[in-house]
Amino acid sequence: MSGRVPFREVLRLAAPALPVLAAEPLYLLVDTAVVGRLGAVPLAGLAVAGVLFAQVTSQLTFLAYGTTARAARLHGAGRRADAVAEGVQATWLALGVGLAVLAVGQLVAGPVTRALGDGGEVARAAESWLRVALLGAPFVLVALAGNGWMRGVQDTTRPLRYVLAGNGVSASACLVLVHGIGAWPGMGLVGSAVANVAGQALGATLFLAALVRERVVDPSVGLRPVPALLGAQLVLGRDLLARSLAFQACFLSATAVAARFGAAAVGAHLIVVQLWAFMALVLDAVAIAAQSLVGAALGGGDPRRARSVAWQVGAYGLVLGIGFGALFAALAGVLPAVFTSDPAVLALVTVPWWFFVALQPVAGVVFALDGVLLGAGDAAFLRTTTLFAAVAAFLPLVWASLAFGWGLAGIWTGLAGFMLVRLAAVTLRARSDRWAVPGAVRG
Repeated sequence: MSGRVPFREVLRLAAPALPVLAAEPLYLLVDTAVVGRLGAVPLAGLAVAGVLFAQVTSQLTFLAYGTTARAARLHGAGRRADAVAEGVQATWLALGVGLAVLAVGQLVAGPVTRALGDGGEVARAAESWLRVALLGAPFVLVALAGNGWMRGVQDTTRPLRYVLAGNGVSASACLVLVHGIGAWPGMGLVGSAVANVAGQALGATLFLAALVRERVVDPSVGLRPVPALLGAQLVLGRDLLARSLAFQACFLSATAVAARFGAAAVGAHLIVVQLWAFMALVLDAVAIAAQSLVGAALGGGDPRRARSVAWQVGAYGLVLGIGFGALFAALAGVLPAVFTSDPAVLALVTVPWWFFVALQPVAGVVFALDGVLLGAGDAAFLRTTTLFAAVAAFLPLVWASLAFGWGLAGIWTGLAGFMLVRLAAVTLRARSDRWAVPGAVRG
């Protein structure tokens, strides 16, 4: 096989991936609305504990992205059983890491929530939610592993069904468990955590059942842990984890500095950052399609097709970015008012807003080519260049903004520098062809 990949093939993989990516943020909105009816203290407790839980699980997305890269190569080489075996090993890794997160989390839940909360009612509410929610950590990580191997074998439809089923159970149970029904008064804030765990358990069970079905269809699929494969996945995970930590350091620093400029500044920054995160989800759907297609092409020994996919999805990302940039430029006078009516916030939001608009085409290309390089298993390069972009561009400008009073303009100049450095890096890498290493396993 060689040449261009039909657009419908990219769309077939990207379209189901987008709802999967968006499902968790949308459920969190429902959860927040339900808990918000309990009052300010439970809502604040959910905010503190929810951020802590999300920070831990978001650092472990290598279980999805790394597994996709390895499984896609094997799938492209016609070795489906070996591709599924990568999912089996990722699932064992998810269970081990998830149990470790649960154990450590229970030990530190009290001190950490007291440190981030007010030390009083909010901290106690956050701790009560977090201790229950941590029971779902192994289930969340199993779902990440399941998404990873299924994307690798180019099946993005089953993960959509599984994630929607789990989130549907969580959402429907949340209202009843939090507020009760009939004469039963409900569990309050803790009910939200119980609903989360129930939905996560269902999702994980569906992914585990899928692995068992693969074994029934093909008895050569082993279900036992294989230390060599676990070690290889950990090496790839190490690089992706370092990259993820660089992102977290950048965006947490930006928020911390924005807060030093006052409530209006941090409010304006938060509005645009949330939109940035949402757009990242949309563009990541294209990147997931790129991962699967590039990995399969290289696994099948066809670097020409992999390079063709790279430039195709890069072009799709650019077109999407230009379109979204134009859309948000047109909505500049309308959309911010949906998030706030505070005149001070609205006055300041125009500063990051135009950075956000201008960076959409850049983000479209960067996220697409990130997916290409992840699919090729080029995680070490992405780790190094992301760390360089953070240290050389984003963080210095963010903290200089605080020192010299540059405000939101300085912070978002840092983000622009971060994205432009990454754009240069992934574009040069894609042009070099050094990433396009054929074979069922990257050498």
